[in-house]
Amino acid sequence: MAGTRMTPLPVNSLSAPAAWQRLDVIADLHLQASEPQTFEAWAHYMRHAQADAVFILGDLFEVWVGDDAVSSDPFLQSCLQVLHAASQQCTVLFMPGNRDFLVGQDLLNRYGVQHLADPCCLTWGHRRWLLSHGDALCLEDTDYQAFRKSCRSTAWQTDFLGRPLSERQALAQQMRQASRAHQARQIRYADPDTALSLEWLDSCKASTLIHGHTHRPADHLLDPHHQRIVLSDWCLDHTPHRSQVLRLHADGELERLTPVQACAEVGQVSRTRNPPKAGLRST
Repeated sequence: MAGTRMTPLPVNSLSAPAAWQRLDVIADLHLQASEPQTFEAWAHYMRHAQADAVFILGDLFEVWVGDDAVSSDPFLQSCLQVLHAASQQCTVLFMPGNRDFLVGQDLLNRYGVQHLADPCCLTWGHRRWLLSHGDALCLEDTDYQAFRKSCRSTAWQTDFLGRPLSERQALAQQMRQASRAHQARQIRYADPDTALSLEWLDSCKASTLIHGHTHRPADHLLDPHHQRIVLSDWCLDHTPHRSQVLRLHADGELERLTPVQACAEVGQVSRTRNPPKAGLRST
């Protein structure tokens, strides 16, 4: 491992209501006005998802420069309206990602969305699932980890949010360009550190870590008793198209669905059974 080991983060807890039967997990939609097909697919899914809860594990938005940007941005207003409508039908939870960590809890509350700390241990019946955006685990990306430590500080956020909106938007654009250039230079994108992932799992006595961030959906076996499930990003405005919903069932089974399948009436889509050790790749 190239990076310096991080101290495991405190793990927050969430207990699912006993009545839940299905919950969906998505991440990395990177919603932006220039990609309308991705937005429309997400909006349709949010309005019609056949789940008791939808967990959004970060990077719902391509960029977020402050809650005050909403009043002058019709696209952001449309996104929040979708979230609010969905929250009237099921529980909607949002975990900040590396692109939208500045989304405020007061704003989420206003639109009926529950804020979810990263990481979070979900207890559902007799099972525990560890949920994270995943960026804090990618220790090999030392440049990003240094930036992450800085921008998550109160001092950095106070300074950034205190600047005029136009300046913040320009800075965000510069950071996005720098991020793309950094990714282009990388021979191999960083994956979550296995040792730290296992530390996090052990800290909440969970066997499965579910995360996004890397845009490489797959199931990984960390050791004989622990696995890492990577969520898909969503991109329907460029080829190849990508969009996927991870559905968890009350009996502990997982299945990967298209957004259309996730909106189908329960029973119309045959369940693809995925027990803990099925189809996993060792990492």
